[in-house]
Amino acid sequence: MAKNASLFVKMAAVLSLFLLLVVLSESRFTLTDGVQKAKSALVCSQVVGVEAGDDCTIISKEFGMSLASFLAINPNINCESVFVGQWVCIDGSA
Repeated sequence: MAKNASLFVKMAAVLSLFLLLVVLSESRFTLTDGVQKAKSALVCSQVVGVEAGDDCTIISKEFGMSLASFLAINPNINCESVFVGQWVCIDGSA
C-alpha cells in the first residue's frame, strides 16, 4: 500500500511540474505577442472630421487609400455609424 502511495506522489509531482511548464510557456508567448503587437501599432499622423454624407468608403477614396488601409489605421471605427464631426485617421505610420 505504501508503495502505491509513493508512486502516486511521484506521479502527482511530475504532473504538477508539467502543468507549471505549460502555464509558464503559454504566458511567455502571450507577453511576447503583446510586445510585438505594441511595436507594430500604427501612429496616426493626420486626421479629418467626417462630413455629412461621408462613410468609410467615400473617405478612403477621397484620400487615395484602399478601404483596407483606412480600416487598419482606424481599427475601432464602426463604418455603419460614422457621424458628422467624428475624427478619423487618414494617414499613419508604424
